[in-house]
Amino acid sequence: MEKLLLRTLFLASAAAIPFVLKRNNLLMLLIVFFAKGVLAVSLDSYFIKKKSIAYPARPFPKIFETNILYDFLFYPLLSVIWVRATYNSKPRELLTRSLFFSVPMTLLQWALEKKTKLFKWNSWTVLHTFASLNFTLFTIRGFVGLIKRIVPKEALLQVEESKYDSAELTANAIG
Repeated sequence: MEKLLLRTLFLASAAAIPFVLKRNNLLMLLIVFFAKGVLAVSLDSYFIKKKSIAYPARPFPKIFETNILYDFLFYPLLSVIWVRATYNSKPRELLTRSLFFSVPMTLLQWALEKKTKLFKWNSWTVLHTFASLNFTLFTIRGFVGLIKRIVPKEALLQVEESKYDSAELTANAIG
């Protein structure tokens, strides 16, 4: 059952990529995607080494101790959706929207921990999951706020349309 769940999560996440990483704000969304991947794998590795949490069923278990599907694909996509949903939010609205992301994810992880072998919580609880999800969501959102102050708005909001068609680009690349 665990392999089926992991495959389903992979396929759903892979299918969502073109819809989540849209052309508008692409630079910002890619920064968020990769920053969340680094943050998630760093935190996961730390807590795995402390033996607080384990992933008995995971892709490439002989190579990775973390579940790379969660850390490098699912959570980064969730963070991109989070940033898109809160890009212009005020602080109170940001707190409310964080609950729409963290509460369902926390409850889903708690249920999956009880019913499957995807997670094994040793000294980890549902509150740890809730806190870590919110910590990473707000860390990424703070990072986006910092980037918005540093990078010119035009660079983040619009990826210019290519002035060349694909045939001309191919011809230029070849010759």
